[in-house]
Amino acid sequence: MFSQAIVFTISLALGLTVQATQIFSNHGTLSGWDSTNVEHEGSLQEVTNVYYEPSTALKMTQVYDSSYTGRYHSEVAKEAVYKRGDTGFYGFAFRLQQDWQTSPAQSYNIGQFIADFTDTGCDDWMPSSMVWVLGDQLYSRVKYGTICDQQITTYSNLATIEPGVWYKVEIQASWQTDGTGYYKMWLNGTKVLEKYNIDTTIEDDRPFDFHVGLYANGWHDDKTLKGTQGTRQVWIDEVAAGSTFADADPDQW
Repeated sequence: MFSQAIVFTISLALGLTVQATQIFSNHGTLSGWDSTNVEHEGSLQEVTNVYYEPSTALKMTQVYDSSYTGRYHSEVAKEAVYKRGDTGFYGFAFRLQQDWQTSPAQSYNIGQFIADFTDTGCDDWMPSSMVWVLGDQLYSRVKYGTICDQQITTYSNLATIEPGVWYKVEIQASWQTDGTGYYKMWLNGTKVLEKYNIDTTIEDDRPFDFHVGLYANGWHDDKTLKGTQGTRQVWIDEVAAGSTFADADPDQW
């Protein structure tokens, strides 16, 4: 299911051992992804002049077009990072362009878990949890219920995001539909979200992919550009997933 596995052993203070598995990692390169999605006038580049860790990062750009009614993705994707019943950690580093316009506030997604539900007749490509910036605030969510009756819990104003600054995000999730799941998020190592005994995914066993990059979903959903900055750029680096915090923390692998 996964293209890369790095297995190692962590010794705990009590003399126990826990098997830790990094199921995927990428150092900000175009290679190693299962797919990319660049729509309309967007672009996706591997760059060496701006990065979280030397010496590469991915630069995603999207350009607003008032005559266009489609979506605005510039993303890379890793397939099948979770399915219902799994528990895992997922991390990446991101940076907004230096002159990013935060007001008026509009939504720009930077990470999402997504699966194809076209066969159900109720949706097509449907994201469950997402991570986005609205104005200068970091948001996330969980989605649960059935594909034909989707429910969303949004977690707002988790942290303030400053343009031109690198941040690292890490998510830990137990993907459950029986009220026993949990969803946690850290920003730069500080926990900003922790929810227990909740449903965290859709009642379906198909695998979800992990997409990171820039999805200017506000342009599509609001059917307009708010403000005057019609070109947006996001840098992504050090993307990983695994079974422990260290597996996905951009500073620990």
